[in-house]
Amino acid sequence: MTPAQEALERLRKGNREFVSGLPSRDSFLRFSRRAQLAEGQTPFAIVLGCSDSRVPAEIVFNQGLGDLFVIRVAGNIVAPSQIGSVEFAAARFGVRLVVVLGHSQCGAIQATLEELRTPNENQSRNLRSIVDRVRPALEVLMRTGLRYEPGVLLQHAVRANVTASVNQLKHGSEILEQLIKDEGLRVVGAEYSLETGVVEFYDEVE
Repeated sequence: MTPAQEALERLRKGNREFVSGLPSRDSFLRFSRRAQLAEGQTPFAIVLGCSDSRVPAEIVFNQGLGDLFVIRVAGNIVAPSQIGSVEFAAARFGVRLVVVLGHSQCGAIQATLEELRTPNENQSRNLRSIVDRVRPALEVLMRTGLRYEPGVLLQHAVRANVTASVNQLKHGSEILEQLIKDEGLRVVGAEYSLETGVVEFYDEVE
């Protein structure tokens, strides 16, 4: 079992390697690890990230096969299936770090802001289910002066959505609450920059 702080440092180190252009370690380990992983997995971190094709967690953190338990959904939202997936990995594999990974220029966040400005009655109910998960964190921002600064608003909205997802994981599951209280589980927020490749972990991280 990898302690949360150690797992966090591994992610930070991997992201620095990615940004600096070092070769992916997975390219060297893939063939030797594949047979080993057929017997079981021991991921050291859980990443709940966005489905955006530009933000694959294994690549931006320079990790290989079996290193990360990755859950991807548009807008890195938290719904029952995502909570269940986090519960499964934390309880079954002893993972002690959960990272909610948002990213700059997130399309799901932009779609929600557009919906708040101009409601679309013909929107797919499935897409609406994502927008409705994001909406509460953004409605607060839309009532401030940020609504007149679209670029700045989007930046704040991405962070607000990540923070909301972190809070939902921390307080939306008795299993996760118990693991946080008694077993050292940590849930942290982070944001990937499409422009620089850097992952910024939010202030609450030690």
